[in-house]
Amino acid sequence: MNPLWKIAPTASPGSPFEPGARHDVIIVGAGLTGLSTAVMLAREGLDVAVIDAGGVGELTTGANTGKVTLLQGQTLAKIRRSHPISLVRAYVDANRAGMQWLTAFADGAGVAYTRRTDHTYAQSPGGLDAVRAQHFAAREAGLATRLLAPADLPATPFPIVGAVALEDQVTIDPMLVTQALARELLAAGGTLHTGIRATGANGRTDSRVETAAGPLFARHIVLATGTPIIDRGLYFAKTRGLRSYCVALRVPGDALDGTFISVDDPNRSIRPVSPADGPGETAQLVVGGNGHPVGRSDGETAAIEDLVAWTRQHFPGAEETHRWSAQDYESHNLIPFVGAMPRGLGRIRFATGYAKWGLSNAPAAALRLTAEIVGTDRHDRPRWMTSIGTRLTVPADIVRGAAESGRVAAAAASGWSRAETRAVPVPRPAEGTGVVANRAGHPVAVSTVGGVTRAVSAVCTHLGGVLDWNDAECTWDCPLHASRFAPDGTRIEGPALRDLPGLPRSSGR
Repeated sequence: MNPLWKIAPTASPGSPFEPGARHDVIIVGAGLTGLSTAVMLAREGLDVAVIDAGGVGELTTGANTGKVTLLQGQTLAKIRRSHPISLVRAYVDANRAGMQWLTAFADGAGVAYTRRTDHTYAQSPGGLDAVRAQHFAAREAGLATRLLAPADLPATPFPIVGAVALEDQVTIDPMLVTQALARELLAAGGTLHTGIRATGANGRTDSRVETAAGPLFARHIVLATGTPIIDRGLYFAKTRGLRSYCVALRVPGDALDGTFISVDDPNRSIRPVSPADGPGETAQLVVGGNGHPVGRSDGETAAIEDLVAWTRQHFPGAEETHRWSAQDYESHNLIPFVGAMPRGLGRIRFATGYAKWGLSNAPAAALRLTAEIVGTDRHDRPRWMTSIGTRLTVPADIVRGAAESGRVAAAAASGWSRAETRAVPVPRPAEGTGVVANRAGHPVAVSTVGGVTRAVSAVCTHLGGVLDWNDAECTWDCPLHASRFAPDGTRIEGPALRDLPGLPRSSGR
């Protein structure tokens, strides 16, 4: 599966890797967070190196829907439910700053985008209270939202009985932005290493990032990897990994003008595509939804097929062009974690927990990380930086965190018990499928992809969760903390750092 934005893959620009090289700052992750931070720091005159196991925008950034909005579905109402309006306002101000930085960068780099009206909408009367709650929270936070009367609702081919609207939001091609950031970094004398996997980070006096190709040294380290690749602070337990799905389609007739996200199920995120904000000659519509915690799904392919069926029902004649999925991390109170890593001696910083709104949260995080690294006086920083920097934990946050911990524990227990019900050897799985079986008390993952049957350990190398087969991506996904692995055991993303051990063919037939 390949996102719409990657229709014409280009080789990622890069620099020769020199083990032992020293820089002012090393950033792990060449997505929007990492490259925005790198460009900001390079503009301040620092020597910056970015490394990534894949290419530029390889994972979440390149799989984004390309919507930049301060309305963000129900996010503001959910934060307001348990927190003071000052925190909601700080969150909105942070995202506004991130959005303004992103569009200013796009203007300077010649990356086109489109201004559109964004809508949080209800598909049925049961969703109207949620729409109103989002409107009131947004207005309290200073956003000029409009609660639409029935006569003012936009004409759409899908059901809509109520909506709150915010004008002057943005749709953009996320890969074009990320590639432009990489070009500016290199033009400024920065370093970009793609295909280099980080295996650890240490903030001691001789602070370093360990990689599979050798160490790199720096005064400051930034982990911009979706979820931190080191466990200090236990952020893997303070967030949850979510997988969601998108399809791009050609649709007959005029496409929609605004963007939409529903408050009620089935959740739908809808975004038009034009040549001004993406490959509009390839597809005119992106529809997303059907998200779930990573590794906890009854069928990923079924989730995508449901999106396709829904779109064809409401846009007759729609022709699918692309399908893909993305992984995002959500904190228990929906406020991202950004700043210094505990026990990192002030030399290791990170950002995580954007809850699917990374196109504004990522540059906002980069602004804060840059201010901290260059030493901007706290009194000279925007108020939102200090407001969000002081996290407020309330009982509702603790309850949500405890509930997720309970689900993780249940997933851990059920994974091991299911593995015990089937012993190896097992019949060769059909193409594109995988099974977990038991060999002498150890879960074994057997899959067939591309005509090749492989057996690897089915135990996640992070904290020992038993993996689940993702039939859409053909990957092994961990239901505990969202690590993912290729069929041959290669680590793709998540808090796990080591690959899955391969096993002899005797583990399966």
